[in-house]
Amino acid sequence: MNLELNGKLALVTGSTAGIGHAIAATLVREGAHVVVNGRTKDAVDRAVAELATIGSGSAEGFAGDLGTADAAETVAKRFPNVEILVNNLGIFEPKPFEEISDADWQYFFDVNVLSGVRLARLYLPSMRQRNWGRIIFISSESGLQIPPEMVHYGMTKAAQIAVARGIAESVAGTAITVNSVLPGPTRSRGVVDFVEALAESEGKSFPQLETEFFEQVRPTSLIRRFMRPEEVAAMVAYVASPLSSATNGAALRADGGVVKSAF
Repeated sequence: MNLELNGKLALVTGSTAGIGHAIAATLVREGAHVVVNGRTKDAVDRAVAELATIGSGSAEGFAGDLGTADAAETVAKRFPNVEILVNNLGIFEPKPFEEISDADWQYFFDVNVLSGVRLARLYLPSMRQRNWGRIIFISSESGLQIPPEMVHYGMTKAAQIAVARGIAESVAGTAITVNSVLPGPTRSRGVVDFVEALAESEGKSFPQLETEFFEQVRPTSLIRRFMRPEEVAAMVAYVASPLSSATNGAALRADGGVVKSAF
């Protein structure tokens, strides 16, 4: 299927690894010009070099912490004509609720929620001017089923769903769409590192821990495995495309069936 993304300018935050990198790669394969973002220049340069070898699109980098206002302002000035904004930047950390400090709550909100809010605010004027744009928040099934092992993370993912719907309401009647995509447990770099460390400490293999995770922690999963980042990226690429013009204000689940609901 031709997603009609040739020549579209996309910014994917947090895209040097994991889901973000898979999204950037998929968009490049579909012909888009992608701005790759990470906190360090080395990581960004490596990601851009890798993307240069695939697809009909292209990539360039922006090194900076887009959880900060200064970096957001800088990227918006350097790339003022972004047509597709994918707010993928995010952090997670399992932590008992009683141990989550005020500073933790604030930090998670700043990185996971406010970063996307800020960039959407910066890019909406140019999208309105051309009467076309795509804003996508990478939320999580944890925004619907708040995980007791990281309530602060779940809060930010629920907030992203609400923000995406609210922005979509604010641009009703235009050709700008705003949606959230909700991945399930995914083999991102952070998840793999966490599970491998846990497996080593318990003397188990990754497959053993994966099986236990879906038996005990996410038993509602229908696929009973960690998703691949590319599986999430395929959904995001469609939502980013002109073909998805009737999909707006939606919370789109790419969760492996973890959320036990038909709706």
